[in-house]
Amino acid sequence: MNVVDSLHAFIWRDMTTNNCNSFFIDGPVKVLIDPGHRHLFEHVRKGLGELNLSLEDIDVVMITHGHPDHFEAVQEFPDATLLAMAQEEFEFIKKATGNYYKVREPAFYLQGGDLHVGDHHFQIIPTPGHSPGSISIYWRDYKVLFTGDVIFKRSVGRTDLPGGKGRLLRESIETLATLEVEYLMPGHGEIITGTKNVRENFEIVKRMWYNYLR
Repeated sequence: MNVVDSLHAFIWRDMTTNNCNSFFIDGPVKVLIDPGHRHLFEHVRKGLGELNLSLEDIDVVMITHGHPDHFEAVQEFPDATLLAMAQEEFEFIKKATGNYYKVREPAFYLQGGDLHVGDHHFQIIPTPGHSPGSISIYWRDYKVLFTGDVIFKRSVGRTDLPGGKGRLLRESIETLATLEVEYLMPGHGEIITGTKNVRENFEIVKRMWYNYLR
């Protein structure tokens, strides 16, 4: 699914199994955000194939947070593909699982601030709450916000998993709500397009969920 210009979304629509949405950004440096579960990876492979691309063509895989439904399929990529995630989240994975998922050392860590990847200019925003080192990615050129499991359409990420904290998730959502966003790309469920619809979604989430995020 082409969203805008060089951005493609591989939306996970099977409600019987848990997996995340994956996002591909084309260009001289090709970026994939959150490849998902390894055993549920075919929709990403198929989506890339429809663009005449293979896994070997992906230069960088960026991970929003360290839950297996977002990062496990990084094992499918060749060693030449660079892995990037927050250092705190990488340490969280190793501590929580004993590195059961065999996540290799990131080529570089994602930390708050500007990030240039080839021609792409991103803003990395620490957004803990769903997990300790969760990050969101803001692509200012197109007003695109990749939120991982921080906020969805009319919902928010769980806080009852290890490392989750409701108060931090609420603060993270408040931070994201200050951005000018035309395309909100959540880790699960439908994407939200249009500045007005994105702002309304933040308000709906505030009314529906803030009392529970303590």
